[in-house]
Amino acid sequence: MTNPLCKLPVTTILILFLLMGNFNPAHAQLTDKMKTILPAGTIAYGNIPYANDTSHFHLLDVYLPANTSKPLPVVIWIHGGAWQLNDKYADMGYMKNTVKGFLDSGYALVSIDYRYSTTAIFPAQVQDCNQAIQFLYEHASTYKLDKNKFALIGFSAGGHLASLLGLSGNNNITDFYAGGKKPSFKINTVLDFYGPSDFVAMSTREKTTEPHSPESVLLGASLLERPDLAKFASPVTYVDKNDPPFLIVQGEKDESVPFTQSVLLNSYLKLAGVKNELMIVSGAPHYGPMFDTEAIRAKVFYFLRTYIH
Repeated sequence: MTNPLCKLPVTTILILFLLMGNFNPAHAQLTDKMKTILPAGTIAYGNIPYANDTSHFHLLDVYLPANTSKPLPVVIWIHGGAWQLNDKYADMGYMKNTVKGFLDSGYALVSIDYRYSTTAIFPAQVQDCNQAIQFLYEHASTYKLDKNKFALIGFSAGGHLASLLGLSGNNNITDFYAGGKKPSFKINTVLDFYGPSDFVAMSTREKTTEPHSPESVLLGASLLERPDLAKFASPVTYVDKNDPPFLIVQGEKDESVPFTQSVLLNSYLKLAGVKNELMIVSGAPHYGPMFDTEAIRAKVFYFLRTYIH
């Protein structure tokens, strides 16, 4: 008799085993690109479905240091791309030393995909990120993760999402949760690399209010036409005294996200009494290897040692 599972797609089979609760994940082969970034011996679990569906947007990767034997603190990587480009491997190419440092320093690294704004408008992206992190929380033992030690790192659009996740966690924003149910996890610290923080403030820039700008596509409307949506999607809206510590890194010459966005976030956090630090990188553009320097890495690992170790 033919096993009915043989006729199902691999992703569907993974979902079924996860639902049964006895899934023992197999190690994945690293891609050639990731082999050049991650330390030798890195344990990888690739393309794990986190939303009980077969969408290629709802996948994540888990990377563990070689010979991992106990639950590890987790750094969750949220890629950039104007909310409509790239995937869970993005931004790693110019942050190679930082990525390698996570594994060498004993952290688990998780990189997640989420729906593009061209597929589903906001808040679909933050719903997906919340669902992915809740999956990690619920399956922490399977992947040797410490579910009580989660840090977020995000770049550009991913920095916006990381900030939004970290700051809205104290609020019950049901629209931010898949199925409307508040997640169980807690974010211990956020590493925000040049993410937009205040869309209302960005509405003064002509190019961000054009119909086809990334911000307009994300919200499904112009920032000027729907300031209510702009505020709803802005991380600074949710700042309060109980938020996690933030490291904010921004390029002085950023042509896509004005450095004032990071200054505003820093100011809001200081006013609320939230521990945070702002690093403006002299002469740096929107992204690139200027953000993978020894000085920035030192600050990144200081935050990780202090808040999730």
